[in-house]
This record gives sequence, C-alpha cells and structure tokens, in this order.
Amino acid sequence: MAVTLLDTRVSPFGMRVRITLEEKGVTYEYSEQDLRNKGPMLLEMNPVYKKVPVLIHNGKPICESLIAVQYIDEVWNNKSPLLPSDPYQRAQSRFWADFVDNKVYFPGRKTWTKKGQELEAGKNGLIESLKLLEGELGDKPYFEGDKLGYVDVALIPFYSWFHGYETFGNFSIEAECPKLIAWCKRCMQNESVSKSLADPQEVYVFLMELRKKLGLE
Repeated sequence: MAVTLLDTRVSPFGMRVRITLEEKGVTYEYSEQDLRNKGPMLLEMNPVYKKVPVLIHNGKPICESLIAVQYIDEVWNNKSPLLPSDPYQRAQSRFWADFVDNKVYFPGRKTWTKKGQELEAGKNGLIESLKLLEGELGDKPYFEGDKLGYVDVALIPFYSWFHGYETFGNFSIEAECPKLIAWCKRCMQNESVSKSLADPQEVYVFLMELRKKLGLE
C-alpha cells in the first residue's frame, strides 16, 4: 500500500503523523513542502485548507493531523494501538487531544507573534493549559497508561516548540510544570518520537524568521 506524507519538518501537526507512522512500522515517502510556494500536489490533495500535513494512502488524501492519526490507528490496527478500546476512554482521549489543539497551540502562538499584554495573556493561558494537562497525566507514565497513546502523540510535538515559547515569552515551562517536562523526556525515549520531532533550535530559527516578517525583530 503506497503511503506518502506531505509535510514540513517543523510542523507539530506533521510530527504527530510521523510519530504514528513510525509507531505502526509503516513505510512511507516523505515529501517536504515549501509553504511559501505551495506546490500543485499539496493544492490538489488539500484544496480546502491548502496546508500540511496531508497523508496520502493509495492516492487518497487524509487531511488534518488528528484525523490522520486516527486513520492510521484504524488501518494498521495490528500493532501499537493508540486509542483505547473502551468507548468512554476513547472519547476522553479525543477530548484531551482537541484540548491540545485549542488550548496549547493558540496561546503558545501568542508567545512569538504578540508583544505586551497580548503576549502575557498567551503565556498565562499556555501555562494554565499545561497545568491542566499535567493534572490529567497524574502519576501515569503516559496519558493513556503504561505506553504511548493518542493524547501523548497529540501533545509531544509541542515539546520541540517549548524552547521558542520560553525564549520569546521569557519564562520556564519546567519551572511551572516539572511533571509534564519529565513526561516529555520519557516520551523522547521512544524511537518513534525522538526520530520524528524537529530539533528545538531548528524550530526557534523558523520562528525567528517568521517574527522578522511580522516586524517583531
């Protein structure tokens, strides 16, 4: 079965799909996309949002990262299940993954796109959200229990963005959420995660370039 991933290296959403493919042992073709000059394949495969990641399986596109992760989990269901089998637990996992998209990504974005009060609001919102996630994690090794699961895959890519958030926002996530950072380091012990995440310095350079375009540097 032919599998291609249209992606860009620093995208936390693309990292989710890469981790999942690695967890499942799926062989795939990686296609780095230039988002400043979007190519015909990306525009054809994701004509609605025109963004990465796009998973292409046997010529058919699956867009949006969490949808792609669920798709991979269902199609390659003979190895490393990510979503719980229990319907209630599965619903809870989807809730927290959605929480990451809405309450981690958006306030985190303000730490490098805003200044002054807006930056502080983003920083405070991010810390509040991460503390809630830390509480949900509790004393478990991973969000779904003893092994890497759906919520872990949804959240861990942002670990590579934390350095940028902290630098531009002038704060320390580890000082605020030490258990969550311990969880990040535990996730990084999984080869599927360590080989899929972008280097934090690479992300920082990417964000610096965007800030210059926004007139913030």
